[in-house]
Amino acid sequence: MLSNTLLHPLALRRADAADLPGVLTLLADTSEWLHSRGVRQWPRGGFGPERIEPLIAERVLYLVDDELRYLELDDEAPPVATIALDDHADPEFWRRADDPGSALYVHKLAVARPWSGFGLGDALLDWAGSMAHASGSRWLRLDCAKNNPQLQDYYRKRGFRHLRTVDLPHRSSGALFERPAEEAATTAFRDLTVAELIGV
Repeated sequence: MLSNTLLHPLALRRADAADLPGVLTLLADTSEWLHSRGVRQWPRGGFGPERIEPLIAERVLYLVDDELRYLELDDEAPPVATIALDDHADPEFWRRADDPGSALYVHKLAVARPWSGFGLGDALLDWAGSMAHASGSRWLRLDCAKNNPQLQDYYRKRGFRHLRTVDLPHRSSGALFERPAEEAATTAFRDLTVAELIGV
């Protein structure tokens, strides 16, 4: 895995209300990049605040920050990456036979373009798998665009198994993936959420 975290130390933390503009910027930039490649997974221009604010309020949205940005007093800089992790199984995709409660679900995984290729997506998926394992969940699951074979191949290479594709005309997403929830170490960022777990 490529890494420049020695030059730019990274930290993972929970998002708070003040992070909303940066998250919206990151997701909008990612959406535009996807659209430029012909992928319609997310709405053009990203998501409205009404889609992201509940994730922040529920404390299930996480950010990776470049810790050097605080030295430059650049509070407007968007996060390096974001991921939401929760137990909300989309009822249009996940059936009762899937045992939806046996998994945690990844949503809104995005890495800023300048940080693409440094293994942050891999590290966030490993972190999410560890969180799922720690919660007692059996699976880490996600859905992605039906018409994005490159992204689907990415998930397969990261140990995810394609379960099926749910083809709903009003949804761009629908390719369903899962992998076993397993503990995995990552050195790509400092996990500041650990302090929350131990009460520090």
